[in-house]
Amino acid sequence: MTIRIDTLDRKILAELQRDSSQTLDEIARSVGSSKTPVWSRLRKLREAGVISHYTVMLDSDALGFEACFFVLIRTSQHEAEWQERFLTAIRQRPEVQEAHRLAGEVDYILKVRVKNARAYDKFYQALISDVRIYNVTALLSMEEIKSTTMLPL
Repeated sequence: MTIRIDTLDRKILAELQRDSSQTLDEIARSVGSSKTPVWSRLRKLREAGVISHYTVMLDSDALGFEACFFVLIRTSQHEAEWQERFLTAIRQRPEVQEAHRLAGEVDYILKVRVKNARAYDKFYQALISDVRIYNVTALLSMEEIKSTTMLPL
């Protein structure tokens, strides 16, 4: 379903990105509309797949997940069977927050959040026992400068 997104829709989406726990009244007030049109637009945006789901963001440091690694993976195997085993392995690991297939010399990049280096090594050992990987480079993030899920509407 293709829909046209106008200025009011973008304002509503920006408010939801900022704080999805707001009531319809609060969103309507923020975007200069009333509750019923906001509700109708939200329903339309959900049905069209523009809004995929609602969630909450947790503070990783507060929960003890202080180490963030960016893992660069190169493979010498590009067969469908290998790729399926690899994708299954990373999808099953809760430490993997993001995974991207890349163009260029590196085939995949993973964002892995763990408590410490020992926990990363445990993740790494499990991954390479599940799937054969040609080269793995792990980069430890020393400082998170910016992290957001917000799109620039």
